[in-house]
Amino acid sequence: MDKHIETAAARFAALIASQLKRVENMAAQPDFIDYAKLDKLIIGVCGGDGIGPSITDAARSLLEELLHGEAVEFREIAGLTIERRAECGKAIPDDTLEELKACHIILKGPTTTPRAGDPWPNIESANVAMRKELDLFANVRPVKVPMQGIDWVFFRENTEGAYAVGSQGVHVTDDLAIDFTVTTTGGTERIVRQSFEYAKKTGRKRVTAVTKANVVKATDGKFLSIAKEIAAEYPDIAFDDWYIDIMTAKLLDEKRRRDFSVFVLPNLYGDILTDEAAELQGGVGTAGSANIGKRYAMFEAIHGSAPRMVEEGRAPYADPTSMLRASVLLLEHIGRAEKAQLLERALDICAIEERRVTVTGRDTGCTGRQFTEYVLETVGKIKGGTL
Repeated sequence: MDKHIETAAARFAALIASQLKRVENMAAQPDFIDYAKLDKLIIGVCGGDGIGPSITDAARSLLEELLHGEAVEFREIAGLTIERRAECGKAIPDDTLEELKACHIILKGPTTTPRAGDPWPNIESANVAMRKELDLFANVRPVKVPMQGIDWVFFRENTEGAYAVGSQGVHVTDDLAIDFTVTTTGGTERIVRQSFEYAKKTGRKRVTAVTKANVVKATDGKFLSIAKEIAAEYPDIAFDDWYIDIMTAKLLDEKRRRDFSVFVLPNLYGDILTDEAAELQGGVGTAGSANIGKRYAMFEAIHGSAPRMVEEGRAPYADPTSMLRASVLLLEHIGRAEKAQLLERALDICAIEERRVTVTGRDTGCTGRQFTEYVLETVGKIKGGTL
């Protein structure tokens, strides 16, 4: 038994060393990139797997139209498919990572993460790897259902928590496996501050932290303690905190949920809660997300690659709304606020209000391409003052 403990302790020591090094790197980072000072903005486009290429192409065509005439270059990055990643035995092949790092912004379709029983090797999630490699610490996911009074923005910490070393847990013996969760002062401060700065900038009046600090006392306790300290710097913004279990219930409480506005929460809880919230909006297929760092930013759908749709020949009918919503966030992030508002308004008309054509995921509805054309047509009508 002592040998098992020794082996596990050595693995744990290596993990601690790597995380301490990450803390050093985090502290040494420069400030956020100023897109206004770039001679040319480079947007890398990764189609990904399954329905990814179809819905990503829809978003790219729409962005090309909205950014026409500007100093923007779109670059195709093809190496993020499951076949290529499996061939290299890496979550992100080395040459693909270099291509990504040569861009400022990444528009990314869903990628397949292998699980038990799949024909692929057990490589790490490309999403998790990209967030760590590019230090995309803030996962921002808006959810809006106007008729139910829902207007939420989630700030999910993206590089720490239960996912930080999710593939590096220890099988101590056949009967004992241990995983780890990570919380750092710097990592927590930057995500919490990002949520409050967003609330301040957009005129929102409440930020809610979500943890399980009553039970997970060291890491979640640290997250909550830092959130309270930073909240004190923003006296005009109300702050409260909830535990993750009751928070999942309160999102379904038709009276209470109208009170919430901005959420900030650790990685795993953010993953769970944003999927639940997206379901209220119409499903994960309707939700996009931003992954923000100081040097890079990546925009994507929050759902998976839906290989079954491809197997059944339904990929052309995949709903591109998630990627189009992600494109709104992309435009906001690079400082094209008016174009972001224009696209968001067009999407609200097409997907919620008018719904002249609808996507069902089957031939009972329109194709993703037809829906994208509908959105583009609506953008033109709004610009022309006829809608």
